[in-house]
Amino acid sequence: MPKRILVVDDNPAIRGVLRRILEFNDGWTVCGEAVDGRDGVEKANELRPDLVVLDLSMPVMNGLEAARRLHQTQPQLPVILCSLHSDELLQREAAAAGVTAVVSKAHNMETLISKARELLAS
Repeated sequence: MPKRILVVDDNPAIRGVLRRILEFNDGWTVCGEAVDGRDGVEKANELRPDLVVLDLSMPVMNGLEAARRLHQTQPQLPVILCSLHSDELLQREAAAAGVTAVVSKAHNMETLISKARELLAS
């Protein structure tokens, strides 16, 4: 059974790139895409993915608030937060919101794949 991943990002080009990169890995499938945090929470509750890859800066509901809500309904669900910036304050806020890992968009995608592989294996 493939591991199911939900991609949440307001930029359709980024969502497409993430889908292709994630589905390139054997045993993974993107079960859905969401356009903002609120849409992501709704789809995660509906689709029950094994992992959520979540953008930080989105309209309607940002990634930290979406992570908080996901953590309330699905506390075991691993969430990777992607951001252009990854400082110590963001790391603390993300952890408090229930985010499992923060990955900088400034790094190559191998960092995201590596973190996803680690979280999906546990």
